[in-house]
Amino acid sequence: MDQLSAMRAFVRVVETGNFTKASEVLGLSKASMTNLVQNLEAHLQTKLLNRTTRRVMVTTDGALYYERALRIIAEVDELDSSLSQSQSTPSGRLRVEMAGVFADYIVIPALDDFHREFPDIHIDLGVGDRTVDYLAENVDIALRGGQPADQSLIARRVGHVDMIFCASTRYVEKLGMPKHPSQFEDNHQCVSYFMQPSNRSMPFVFERADEQVEINPRYVVSVNDARSYMTAVLSGLGAGMLPCFMVADDLASGRLVSVLPDWRIEAIPLYVVYPPNRHLSNKVRVFVEWLVRLIAEMGLNAKHPLASSTAVGERANRRE
Repeated sequence: MDQLSAMRAFVRVVETGNFTKASEVLGLSKASMTNLVQNLEAHLQTKLLNRTTRRVMVTTDGALYYERALRIIAEVDELDSSLSQSQSTPSGRLRVEMAGVFADYIVIPALDDFHREFPDIHIDLGVGDRTVDYLAENVDIALRGGQPADQSLIARRVGHVDMIFCASTRYVEKLGMPKHPSQFEDNHQCVSYFMQPSNRSMPFVFERADEQVEINPRYVVSVNDARSYMTAVLSGLGAGMLPCFMVADDLASGRLVSVLPDWRIEAIPLYVVYPPNRHLSNKVRVFVEWLVRLIAEMGLNAKHPLASSTAVGERANRRE
């Protein structure tokens, strides 16, 4: 039995939902597809698919085998590609993970440019701040803020995100403009951000000259998504630390104002992260190179003009 061919047949049946469509994708007869899958089940001594006259359903063992077979096939295809003349035209499915703020503000608006350059690469983009099991979920690459906790992953620093502490005009009108970070443990409040899976709220750290202040602020709401975090700040639920590239328009319009502008907030490093078994992939390589160029073009490898800007705070104070 050609086990790799049988694995390809099984994977296509799972993805298309029936043998007829799978046979068309692979250019085989339906009888050949059926024989390949049956031989694979006999070899594994387990049932991978439940068949009825109308549909094909994956068994529990079949679902587990599908995930692993998908990784094996992808690695074989990538190895073939890296050693073939087709390396100059990378192709295939690319599984990418990143937080919603990076997807919405950085990557998705520019993806059409990437597609024109590499039309044969198809991107499955997972969006969210959750913890990802890269191997189990067959993730090729991720864009992450902050140093990756998993030391087994390959991480390349590609830039940083400058942060600014701000609040809505509605919040300032209600509670006034704070003068010191310690007030957020007393008579002011922040929108809090909690990390998964620990559910631990992140402390806020401010620096000024030789002084450093770390606070665990009072809060009405705590969230675990940057876009929801910004919505909560705009709604007047508290002050918050937000990426400069997210809030530039809202600061310019006056919907948000800079808070404690003479205090510095440390920038968040940006990393491209991928499992060690993906670093030779041609499609991963070209996507990383494109992402690095994009980040540079957006100025995320240089100091953002809004970061630690006293001028922004002075303009906001005059408006108030």
